[in-house]
Amino acid sequence: MAYTSLCVTGRILHPSCPETKPKPPGDVEGSPCPHGCCTRLAPALVWISGWIYYLSLEFYMGRTLQNTMINLGLQNACDEAIYQLGLDMEELEEIEEDAGLGNGGLGRLAACFLDSMATLGLAAYGYGIRYEYGIFNQKIRDGWQVEEADDWLRHGNPWEKARPEYMLPVHFYGRVEHAATGIKWIDTQVVLALPYDTPVPGYMNNTVNTMRLWSARAPNDFNLRDFNVGDYIQAVLDRNLAENISRVLYPNDNFFEGKELRLKQEYFVVAATLQDIIRRFKASKFGSTESVRTVFDSFPDQVAIQLNDTHPAMAIPELMRIFVDIEKLPWNKAWDITKRTFAYTNHTVLPEALERWPVDLVEKLLPRHLQIIYEINQRHLDHIAFLFPNDVDRLRRMSLIEEGGTKRINMAHLCIVGSHAVNGVAKIHSEIVKTQVFEDFAALEPEKFQNKTNGITPRRWLLLCNPGLAELIAEKIGEDYVRDLSQLTKLHKFVDDDLFIREVAKVKQENKVKFAQYLEKEYKVKINPSSMFDVHVKRIHEYKRQLMNCLHIVTMYNRKPPRAPRGQAAPGYHMAKMIIKLINAVGHVVNNDPVVGSKLKVIFLENYRVSLAEKVIPATDLSEQISTAGTEASGTGNMKFMLNGALTIGTMDGANVEMAEEAGEENLFIFGMRVEDVTELDKEGYHAQEYYNRLPELKQAIDQIRSGFFSPKEPDLFKDVVNMLFHHDRFKVFADYEAYVKCQEKVSELYLNSKAWTKMVIRNIAAAGKFSSDRTIKEYARDIWHVEPSDLKIPPPNEPRDGRARGRFL
Repeated sequence: MAYTSLCVTGRILHPSCPETKPKPPGDVEGSPCPHGCCTRLAPALVWISGWIYYLSLEFYMGRTLQNTMINLGLQNACDEAIYQLGLDMEELEEIEEDAGLGNGGLGRLAACFLDSMATLGLAAYGYGIRYEYGIFNQKIRDGWQVEEADDWLRHGNPWEKARPEYMLPVHFYGRVEHAATGIKWIDTQVVLALPYDTPVPGYMNNTVNTMRLWSARAPNDFNLRDFNVGDYIQAVLDRNLAENISRVLYPNDNFFEGKELRLKQEYFVVAATLQDIIRRFKASKFGSTESVRTVFDSFPDQVAIQLNDTHPAMAIPELMRIFVDIEKLPWNKAWDITKRTFAYTNHTVLPEALERWPVDLVEKLLPRHLQIIYEINQRHLDHIAFLFPNDVDRLRRMSLIEEGGTKRINMAHLCIVGSHAVNGVAKIHSEIVKTQVFEDFAALEPEKFQNKTNGITPRRWLLLCNPGLAELIAEKIGEDYVRDLSQLTKLHKFVDDDLFIREVAKVKQENKVKFAQYLEKEYKVKINPSSMFDVHVKRIHEYKRQLMNCLHIVTMYNRKPPRAPRGQAAPGYHMAKMIIKLINAVGHVVNNDPVVGSKLKVIFLENYRVSLAEKVIPATDLSEQISTAGTEASGTGNMKFMLNGALTIGTMDGANVEMAEEAGEENLFIFGMRVEDVTELDKEGYHAQEYYNRLPELKQAIDQIRSGFFSPKEPDLFKDVVNMLFHHDRFKVFADYEAYVKCQEKVSELYLNSKAWTKMVIRNIAAAGKFSSDRTIKEYARDIWHVEPSDLKIPPPNEPRDGRARGRFL
C-alpha cells in the first residue's frame, strides 16, 4: 500500500526532510518546501494508505449504544449522567432495537471484524444492504415456530446518517449492444442506491471507521410514462418492485435459494459499492474530491476488497465490466488488476450451501455480466487445457459453468479464479477446502489458499456482556488485555489461587442468578441457579445436531437425573421447524413431570439474537458444539462461551480443534468421530438401524418419539424426524450418540466438584487469547491486504495535531 506523510510546513514529506520522522513519500505535484526536498500540499486531505473494503450481505450488529460507550471510554460518565437524571442506563439500553441484519455466524463475524479493523487503526469500510426488515422475529406458538417481521426501523435508527449526495444508479435487465466504440449495456432498468453511514468506533483510539449500507430507491421517473396512458396508480405501485431489493433479509442459513430477488440484492450491493470505491480512488489519486480520469495501475495497491463468502461474487465481473467497457482497459490488464484486488473467504463445505446461479436467470437480469463470466471461464479453461492436455474431466470439475441439467454458474469457482487469495476460517476447514472441496484449484495454485481462523471482539463479548469477569481479569493482569487478548495467558499462574477460583465462581454464579431471573420473568419457568446451565446455541440445522442433544435430554429424562436449561434459534425450513417442535414437545413433558420436579428443565429460548446472547453466554456452564466432524467451518459461539468461562462439550470440528490445542484437549469434553472416522464410515456405509438395535437407551428414546409419547394428541407428528434419522441422516446422529452420552456423564461428575470445574474454566479463559478478531484481522491485513495495523492513538479533535495529519475521503 502507498503511504503519504507531512513535514511541519504541511507539505508532502521526502525521506530526507529534517522536519519530522521520515516515511515513504507521496506523489502529489507541488512546489518545494524550504529545505528543497518536499512538495507543497494542495488540498487539505491527503491519501495516507490503501483502503480495505469488506463486502458482506450480512452485518449482524445488534445494539450499538453500550458498545459505543465502551469503545469511546464514556460508559462510566454516561452511567453517572443518566443516574443524575433519575434514569436507569440498563433500561435505556433495553429500549434499543437489535440491528439484526444477519442470520448468524457470518453476519456476526462481519460485525466483529469492523470493530477490530477500527481498533487496529485500519482504514476500512464495511459495505452491505440496509434491510428494512432484518432476520425475522421468532415466536413459539404451541411449540411451533411462527415468524414475524422484524420492523427494526419503525422508530428510526439514531446511529445512521443518510448520504443522498452519494446516491448511485444500479442497472438491471436490458440488452448488450456491440458498437464500433465498444460494448454497451443499454435499455436497462435503473434503481438508485442510497447510502446510509453508521460510525464504527475503535477501542480507545479516537479512530472511527464507517459501515455504509445501501437502500434501494426507485428513480422519480420510474414507469411514470404510464401516467400518460391513464395508469398512474400502477406506475406508482411498480416503484415497490425496485425498492423491494432492500426490503428484507433472506432468512435461510446454509441453504442456497436461487431466487431472483436474492440475485438482485447481491448485484445491487456490489454495483453501488464498486462505483463508490472507484470514485474514492480517483479522488484520492489526485488529492481532490473531484472525480477525474486516472490510470488504474496502482488500484490493487490502494484498494483491497474482501468478499465475505460468495454472496458478493458478482463484484468480480462487475469490476471487469467497469474496467473493460467504461474505462476501456485491455482485458488482460483489467483481469490482472481485478485478481490482485479481490480476496475470497469461504464459509462452508456443505454442497447445498454453495451458490450456483442458473445461467438463464443471470442472462435475464445481468446479460453483460454473463458474457464476461463466459469469457473469464473460457480463458480459465484454455489455461487448464494447456497445463493438462486431454483431461476433460478436470475441465468439467474446474469450470465456472456446470453443464449437467440446468446450466449454472458456480460462484465459489468464480471467486477462486477471480481472487488472489482464498481462505477458510479454521485450520481443519481450510484443510478440507484444499484437499476436498476445491482440491483441483489448490493443486493448481497452492500459494493462493490460506487459513484465517475466526475470532470475536473482546469488547462486546467480554467487557460489554460480562463486566464482572472483565474487571476481575483486569485486577489480576491489567487492562491491556482488551487490546491484546493473548495476555490472558497470564491467568495460568492463578489456576491454583484459591481466592481467584472463588472469585471466578462467584462471578459465574451472579450471572446465572441474573439470567435465571430473566427466564422466570420472560418464560415463567423457575430454575435453580445452582444447577448446570447447559446451552446449545446454534442455527437449527441437521449438521449442528440439535437432534442428538434432544435424544440425550430424553435419555436423561428416562434416567431421571438433575439436568440443565438449554436454548436454540432457527431458520425456516421443514426439518428445522420439526426439530423445534420436538424440542418444545420434549420440554413440555419434562418440565411438567412431578417426579423430575426442578431437577431437569428444558427451555427453548425464542428469538435468539445478539442482545439475548449477551445475557445467555456469561451465564452458561456448558457449551454444546456437537456438529459432525468436518461440517462446521469454524463457529464463533464456541469462542464466546470459552472466553466467558463456559466449558465446551464438542466434536473435533471447526475451531474446536484449535481451542483444544490452545487449552489442552483434557480441558474440553471432546467426544465422537474425527474427520477421518466420518470418511471411513462413509466408505463402509452408515446404517442407523445397527446403532438403534445395539443401544437400549437410544432405542427407548426413539421409540418414545415415534410412538407419540411426547405428542399424545398427534402420535405420528414426528414420523418425518424419525424417518430422517433412520434413512436420510447425512450427519450420523446415532453414530456419535453413545460417545456423547458417556461424555455428558463425565461433565456431570466434574460439575459436582466445584473447585476442579472452576480450575478448568480458568484454564479455558487463559487459553482464549488466540480467538480475538483482532488477531484474525492482523493476519488478514498482513497476509492478504498487505497493510500494517497501527496502534497509534489519533489525538481527539480538541487537541492540536503534531503535524503528521491524516486525511480520509468519504
